[in-house]
Amino acid sequence: KSIRTFLYFSILLIKQNLPNMNLLEKKLARYDIPQKAKAAGIYPYFRAISSEQDCEVVINGKKILMFGSNSYLGLTNHPKVKEAAIEATRKYGTGCAGSRFLNGTLDIHEELERKIAKWIGKEEAIVYSTGFQVNLGVVSCITGREDYIICDESDHASIIEGRRLSFSNALKFKHNDMASLEKVLASCPIDKIKLIVVDGVFSMEGDVAPLPEIIALAKKYNAQVMVDEAHGVGVFGEQGQGICHHLGVTDNVDLIMGTFSKSFASLGGFIACNSIIANYLRHNSRSYIFSASATPGAIGAASAALDIMMNEPERIKQLWEVTNYALNGFREMGCEIGPTTTPIIPLYIRDNDKTFMVTRDLLEEGIFVNPVISPAVAPHDTLIRFSLMATHTHKQVDVAFDKISKVFRRYNIIR
Repeated sequence: KSIRTFLYFSILLIKQNLPNMNLLEKKLARYDIPQKAKAAGIYPYFRAISSEQDCEVVINGKKILMFGSNSYLGLTNHPKVKEAAIEATRKYGTGCAGSRFLNGTLDIHEELERKIAKWIGKEEAIVYSTGFQVNLGVVSCITGREDYIICDESDHASIIEGRRLSFSNALKFKHNDMASLEKVLASCPIDKIKLIVVDGVFSMEGDVAPLPEIIALAKKYNAQVMVDEAHGVGVFGEQGQGICHHLGVTDNVDLIMGTFSKSFASLGGFIACNSIIANYLRHNSRSYIFSASATPGAIGAASAALDIMMNEPERIKQLWEVTNYALNGFREMGCEIGPTTTPIIPLYIRDNDKTFMVTRDLLEEGIFVNPVISPAVAPHDTLIRFSLMATHTHKQVDVAFDKISKVFRRYNIIR
């Protein structure tokens, strides 16, 4: 009753103020979904953390087990990573005050690019200010008006935005469906550029793209391939080089993208490719040319994280050990987790409101997870995203099992 009263007076207040609003404000005032969720006590976003990003964080003075982070190797609070960020800041200052194209290129940018290129297995790498800007800037400019960009329907939002900005013909195929991809490829002229863009590891479902099959179709139909390794680097490969390296297809992938905001414990991103593509991107990718370059601290941290990745492969082994432990535990619990085989574990709820309520209840129980609802996924595919770090312990995962089982039974998600 109190919620209905709150909503009634909120809507009344908005209506009373509408005459004093301009046209833009009147339109935007109709968007009241967050207000309704807050009134119902189930708003799950912008939960402020007052500690470092680790397996355990502090929210509102309470210790919470973190299972919603993308820091797969647990390096955000590693002493070497923090010291590298501090030292780079001491030497170069807090920012570059310009784009890479003009005054914003430091020697440490170029050093990191050379290191990434060698590590990934490509001729060159280009560092952008964020991972989102990599996909936005590369996908939007690399093909022309008569060309084709072909995306998996579950590709990340940054790929979608890059495709929208492109003048190329935009096509998509059903998620990881090779028959659907071949049908799309067969509909394109054989003599036109066709760029297939896919996530290597899909960020919501946690499943892996069938890259050998995609590459086989690309060769058959004279297409090129770009792989987003945001959730693959640091997770797959002997030294964390990603799913392309793990599947042995690096040489057959034309562009490999990665981000620093996950396993690299920093902020930024890169594209790795041959020198011909790199030369074009450096002079045509607008999110690279017209954005301020990544800060010295971010570059220093990313470089140190890469060193740890290459020299401490046991971290990746630890990540997979705790991942397999969690995957087996959720299956035994009776949770629906789909085809994931990675540290990203979707726990399907299949109801928007119930997903919000489960997220709220788990936070009250001391477990931080991320809700994924429509339009990020279809309304019948809503889930909570449970993700792991190499630094998680079996004991911490067991606590999560206990709390999740309790809340899921409360909402009849499992028996």
